[in-house]
Amino acid sequence: MIAELNREFIDQLKEYIGEEASAEVKGMLQDLHPADIAEIMEELTMEEAKYLYLQLDGELASDVLVEIPEDDRNRFLRILSPGVIASQFIEYMDSDDAADVIGDLDEETKEAVLREMEDKEQAGDIADLLEYDEDTAGGLMAKELVKVNENWTVQTCLKEISAQAEEIDEIYYVYVVDDDHILKGILSLSRLIQKPTHTKVIDMITEEIHSVRTDAKQEEVAQIMEKYDMVALPVVDHMGRLKGRITIDDVVDVIREEAGRDYQMVSGITGDVEPGDKIWQQTRARIPWLVIGTVGGLLGARVLGANAGTISQIPAMAFFIPLIAATAGNVGVQSSSIVVQNIASGSRSFDSIWTKLLKELAVGIVTAIFFSGIIFAYNLMFSDNLQLTLAVSCTLFIVIIFASMSGTIIPLLLNKMKIDPALATGPFITTTNDVLGLLLYMLVARAFFGII
Repeated sequence: MIAELNREFIDQLKEYIGEEASAEVKGMLQDLHPADIAEIMEELTMEEAKYLYLQLDGELASDVLVEIPEDDRNRFLRILSPGVIASQFIEYMDSDDAADVIGDLDEETKEAVLREMEDKEQAGDIADLLEYDEDTAGGLMAKELVKVNENWTVQTCLKEISAQAEEIDEIYYVYVVDDDHILKGILSLSRLIQKPTHTKVIDMITEEIHSVRTDAKQEEVAQIMEKYDMVALPVVDHMGRLKGRITIDDVVDVIREEAGRDYQMVSGITGDVEPGDKIWQQTRARIPWLVIGTVGGLLGARVLGANAGTISQIPAMAFFIPLIAATAGNVGVQSSSIVVQNIASGSRSFDSIWTKLLKELAVGIVTAIFFSGIIFAYNLMFSDNLQLTLAVSCTLFIVIIFASMSGTIIPLLLNKMKIDPALATGPFITTTNDVLGLLLYMLVARAFFGII
C-alpha cells in the first residue's frame, strides 16, 4: 500500500462512507490504483465495502474486483444482486477475468448473471469459457483477440483491426486464419503497414507459430511461454481452429499458484489450502503427511528398540543419533528440491536425467567426504573410542550418498508415474531418510564393534 493510505486516510474514508458522502469518497479514490482500493476494502466492514464499491465506475470497479482475494470477493458478491454484478462489473471485464469471477458463484447465481448481461455475445463467450477446466489452456484463455483472414488485403486488414481493437487493451499479435477459422500464422503490424494496400495477408504471414490446445494443462502453457519468451499464446481446438489467447499476466498467476502449491507440498500440506478455508479443510490437508511422519517416528523407535542392546553396550552412540537422522533428511530434501526445480523448468530428456544422476552422485561423494571428515576429526579430538569414531564417520559417509541419490531418484520416479514430484521434497523424503539413516547407523556400528 502506498504511503498515503495510512490509518488516518482509512478513518477519514470510513467517516465519509458513514455519512454517505459520495463525492468525497470518489475524490479520495480517484487517483488510486485498483490494487490499492482492493487493499482498502480489506480494512472495511462488508457494508462499508459495498457502499465504496458502488461508487466506482464500471471499468475501475471491474479492475478492483479482480484484485480482491478470492474468498473476500465471493463473500462480497453474495450480498449483491445478479443484475448489479452483471452491469457494474462483468460487462467491463475481459472474458477470462469474467469467467474466473462468475465461475466461483453458485450455479443459480451464475446463470442469473449471464442472463442479466446486455452484451449477449460477451455472455456467450463467458459461458463457453466456463465449460473448460480452470487448470487448462481453455480455462486460462480470453476470447478477445485480433484476427484476420488470409485472403484479405492490407487495406481490409487495417480496417478490421481498427474495429476489433476497440475491445482489446493490448494488441500483442495479429492472428491469421482461413475461411474455416483454422490458425495459419501471425502477422506483424510493422510489416503490415509497410506493404502496399493491395498486398494479400497470405503473402506476409509468419507460418511458424507456437500454440496450445484447449485441453493443455496450465503447466504446459507456462513452460511454452517461458521457453519461447512469448507475451501471448494462441489457443486452438483439436481441429486447429483459433479459440482464444493466453497473455503473460495469466501465466504469472499460474506460476504463482504452482509455487504456492509446491511450497505447501514441501511443508507436508496436500490439496490447495487458502487462509480463509474452514478449520476442518485446513486440518484435513495437513493430517496425511503428519500421519506419515508419525509412522516414520514409530519405525525409527522400532529400529532403536531393536538395537537397544547395542546402545546399552556403547552408550556414546546415542549422542550421534540426531546428527545422523538430521543429516540424512536435510541432504535428501536438498537433492530432491533441485531435481523438482529441474523438472518444473521442463528439462525431461533422457540425457539430462542421467547427467543429473551422475552429477548428484558426485556432489554426494564430495559432500560425504567433507562432513564425514569433519566428524572424524572432531571425534579424534574429543573421544578416545576409535571404533565409534570410525562407525559414525562411515555411517555419515554412506547416509549422505544414499540420501543424495534417493532425493534425486524419488522425484524422477514420481514424475514418471504422473505424480507431482514436489511430494518428494516434503515429509516423505525426510521421514524415509531419517529411518534408513538410523538403520544404517546401527548396522555399521554393530559391524565395527563385532556385535551380532
